[in-house]
Amino acid sequence: MDASHKRVLLASAVGSALEWYDFFIYGTAAALVFGELFFPKADPSIGTLLAFATFGVGFVARPFGGLVFGHLGDRIGRKPVLVITLMLVGAGTFLIGLLPSYNSAGVWAPILLVVLRLVQGFGAGAEYGGAVIMAVEHAPPGKRGLFGSVAPMGVTIGLLLANGVFALFSALPKDEFLAWGWRMPFLFSIVLILVGFYIRARVSETPVFSEIAAKNKAARSPVVEAVKKHPREFLVVLGARLAENGLGYLFPVFALSYMTQQLHLPKGMILQGNMLAYAIQLLAIPLFAMLSDRIGRRPVYMGGAIFSALFAFPFFMLVNTQSQPLIYLGLILAIAVGVGAMFGPQAAYFAEMFGARLRYSGFAFARELGSILAGGPAPFLAASLLIWGGGQPWGVALYMIVLSLITVIAVYFGPETYRSNIGADTGAKT
Repeated sequence: MDASHKRVLLASAVGSALEWYDFFIYGTAAALVFGELFFPKADPSIGTLLAFATFGVGFVARPFGGLVFGHLGDRIGRKPVLVITLMLVGAGTFLIGLLPSYNSAGVWAPILLVVLRLVQGFGAGAEYGGAVIMAVEHAPPGKRGLFGSVAPMGVTIGLLLANGVFALFSALPKDEFLAWGWRMPFLFSIVLILVGFYIRARVSETPVFSEIAAKNKAARSPVVEAVKKHPREFLVVLGARLAENGLGYLFPVFALSYMTQQLHLPKGMILQGNMLAYAIQLLAIPLFAMLSDRIGRRPVYMGGAIFSALFAFPFFMLVNTQSQPLIYLGLILAIAVGVGAMFGPQAAYFAEMFGARLRYSGFAFARELGSILAGGPAPFLAASLLIWGGGQPWGVALYMIVLSLITVIAVYFGPETYRSNIGADTGAKT
């Protein structure tokens, strides 16, 4: 691996980690403090629902970000868009740390929270897709899965940072944590964003886009062309996202709320369990990605979804024991094995489905439409099902099974792409 490849992988991983640190600390704060700070007049359960609703609002903005920045990524290049999205999400995150609470600003507090959440989501709508494409289009033959996995590894690093920082400040006395401790993870993001900006500014454009630009072959309306030329791939991406994205947010967001509020377990213990599970997932992602380079994207992806469906009820059985080792085992199996097996090959799989001239738009827009259906509403729907079930999580387990089975069906009918040519004049292998 030469120096240019190392710079690309560092930019993909570090930039993705820093940006998704911003996105995940919002989910953690929504589970722990936003209900009390921004919706204090509501019943605690309703306050949590409202906080999760603001979490979902960010996902509504993501497809629009995918449209705008995906278009720009296919027209002016991958690199400049990655820098712009990094700064946009960073600004939204930092300003959340400065927001007044409901007690200080009244109804303007949750309104401003929603506005900044929309800013976060708009920028994040094209961040991940760009990081993946940057890595995949630089990858040598036979290693696209491994190179693409660096971006999801960055997402996992971001989640670990988010959990770690919140675990640190949640150890404060409750009144201090609610007064100022919860703000520190948001304010700290400004340092991380500046680091990410420096790294990404030094990376060269991908060879695939450079060839497109040299031949003046950039698409006029890449989003429209992507939908027209790859309708099957759009549907596959939407379906494949349901389990990976839905469960990917259920475990760190809803499960945290369920175990602290319903089971009254210490939040520090649960945050540490999440960190352990994601640390193991960090190792599992490249292993599953390399496996997909050898046997194909589809069997690895479907294997993760099938495991997630089978493990839905056992997960809550382990959690409900309130035994720390069993809770940690449940989190590790669900996050590192179930979600990890889907997340590992996903990056290269989605990038390989779309032709080079349309890749950024097709990837970002299709993927973020899936986010609206999956990750955005997942914590809210799960919390609603928990209330409907009188505090019992079995409705949530059924919801997890439905998401997983839809993903299995979508990937089963999708193309296999791991041996396809993704050069400037090619599309997906069908």
